[in-house]
Amino acid sequence: MVHGGLVTLPVDPAYPEHYIGVMAKETKKSMVEKDLKQLERRVDDLIRTVGRLTAENRSLQTRQDSMAGERARLIKKHELVRGRVESMINRLRSLEHAP
Repeated sequence: MVHGGLVTLPVDPAYPEHYIGVMAKETKKSMVEKDLKQLERRVDDLIRTVGRLTAENRSLQTRQDSMAGERARLIKKHELVRGRVESMINRLRSLEHAP
């Protein structure tokens, strides 16, 4: 039979499972392929996210190390200044008590 330029063949009523089974297998295969593509996209997204987070983590660790070094330098400088100020205060006190 010809319908709108397409040739269609009648379904053999004695073997409908041949047609339904093929269609069901193709539909299942199509669904599995679609699910696999979706899973592949999600895995790719996760891989990109892990890469981005790894780079961010490295950057934050470097920054933390730098800040820890800066903190140590500032503590040392603070102690040095404190020593100088205490020394000046002691000299001023000794001048007050000097004859």
